[in-house]
Order: sequence, then structure tokens, then C-alpha cells
Amino acid sequence: MAQNRLMELVVGLFVCLGVAALFILTLEASTANQIGGGTYQVTAEFNNIGSLTDRAPVTVAGVKVGRVTGISFDPNSYEAKVTMQISDKYDMLPKDTSASILTKGLLGEQYIGLSPGGSPKMLKNGDRIRFTQSALILEHVIGQFLFNKAQQKPGS
Repeated sequence: MAQNRLMELVVGLFVCLGVAALFILTLEASTANQIGGGTYQVTAEFNNIGSLTDRAPVTVAGVKVGRVTGISFDPNSYEAKVTMQISDKYDMLPKDTSASILTKGLLGEQYIGLSPGGSPKMLKNGDRIRFTQSALILEHVIGQFLFNKAQQKPGS
């Protein structure tokens, strides 16, 4: 009987440790992609954001410099307004930086890629990125290709 009780206690302790480990792992995973230190906020407007989501990465030359923190619709311009938080470590982005919505792989997640310009003035908190390139929608490209093929004359 005492040996049975000891076995139940050991199994219970093992289960509790497993639950605690899962809890710690969940906390680590949820904070792993956060940007450390201070940040500044910039916005950009796009005609089409495709499947871009909140918390999508913002990169420069493939290096993660921030993340998307908000997506809304502007009823005046009929465009999607994307808000981004950029780490203060990357406060040297020129004011004429351009933003493009890119895709990881052929059908992967979408993210924002920033391409620095040449302006001597730098982006600061609250600025708007004026040069943008919307997401490439694969269905539109295929549809356009098929439409162009249908318009061609046979034999040409």
C-alpha cells in the first residue's frame, strides 16, 4: 500500500513538472518574436495587402527590424493602412524608404520588406512611408496570363 502511494506521488509530481514545462515553453514562444528595447511607429498605405496579418515581420535586407502592429481600412483613400513598429536600433532608415509586401517562398506567409532610399532625412516616430508596392496576388497573375493567352490569335 505504501509503495502504491509513493508511485502515485511520483507520477503526480512528474505530471505537474510536465505541465509547468509546457507553461514555460508557451511563455517563451509568445515572447520570442518581440522586439527588444524602444521602438518607433511608421505607417504605409497599400492598394492590396493580400494575406498580410498583424505581427508579420518587417525586414530590411532580410534582417528583421520590426513587426506589423495594425491593419485598417482608410475610407478616404480606399487603401489599407498598415502600422509598423520599428526597433530604435534601426533609426537610420531614410525618409524616402519604400515598403513592399513580399512572400516567403511561393505560397508562404507575407511580410513587409523595406528598401532604404537616399534621403539625408531619417524616418521618425509617426512618419508615413510614401513609396509602397502592394502584394502580388497569385490568382490575379494566373488570371491575367490566361486572359492574355485567350486573346492571342491562333498561330501567333
